[in-house]
Amino acid sequence: MCLKSGEMLDRHWMVVTEDGHMVTGRQEPRLVLVSLTCEGGQVSLNGPDMEELKFPVHQLDNPVMDCRLFGSDVQGRDCGDAASDWLGRFLKAEKRFRLVHFEPQLKARRPAEGEPLFPESEVVAYPDYGPVMLLSEASLQDLNTRVGKELKPEQFRPNIVISGCKAFDEDSWEDIQVGSVRLQRVMSCGRCLFTTVDPETGVISRKEPLETLKSYRLCQPEEQHIYKKSPLFGQLHTVKRAGVLQVGDAVYKIVR
Repeated sequence: MCLKSGEMLDRHWMVVTEDGHMVTGRQEPRLVLVSLTCEGGQVSLNGPDMEELKFPVHQLDNPVMDCRLFGSDVQGRDCGDAASDWLGRFLKAEKRFRLVHFEPQLKARRPAEGEPLFPESEVVAYPDYGPVMLLSEASLQDLNTRVGKELKPEQFRPNIVISGCKAFDEDSWEDIQVGSVRLQRVMSCGRCLFTTVDPETGVISRKEPLETLKSYRLCQPEEQHIYKKSPLFGQLHTVKRAGVLQVGDAVYKIVR
C-alpha cells in the first residue's frame, strides 16, 4: 500500500550499487536534486545541468535485481544502462549505480521484519518502514525557531504535511481520516543523518537540524529499545482503508 498520483507510485524507485545495495542521500547527498516523474508510460529523469532522460516505465526484458534495503531483501526491475549512465554522470561517481523499479509481482519488504510494531501483513516497496509519514507545519516551525533557519518539509521527506494544529499534536493522533483514507499511527519516525542534507543544494552538513532535534526530541526511557538515540520527528502510519485524498482535505482525528 502506498500513495499514488497519476502513474507515479511513492517510493517505488531506488538507486542501488551493482550488487543491489541501496544508495540514498546518506551516501550520495546530490541524489536529492534528482527528480523522477512518470507520464504516458514514460519515465523522465532530471537534474541540475543534466539533459532530461526518458525511458519506458515498463521494460520487461530487463533483468530483475535482488536488492538489500536496511538489511531486508527486496527486488527491483533494472531500468537499463542509459539510466545507469545518467546517474554516473550526475554523481560523478567512480563506481557504477543502477536504477531499479518495483513492480507488483516482485518480492516486497515486510516492515515487521525490522520493526515489530508494524503489522505482519504490511508490505512495502522502498520506504524506510511505513507507507505514510506525516508531519505538521507547526512542528516544523517549532524546529525552525530553535535552529534559527527556515527549513522546508522536503528535508524530512513526509508524504503528508498537516496545517492548522499545534506543534507535535500529530504525536497523539492514533487514527485519522483524510479524504476517504483512514490512517493508523504505528510509531514515531526516528531521524538520522539524512535530515542534514539540504534538499535545495544537495550538500550534507552532518550536524543540523539533527543536533537540535536531539536536544529536545529524544524518546522516553521506556522506549529506548525502539528508537535508541534517534530523535523523533514525524509519525509513521499504515493505511487502514484505501481511498482518495487531495491537497487541502480536512484531517479528522478519530476518537473512540
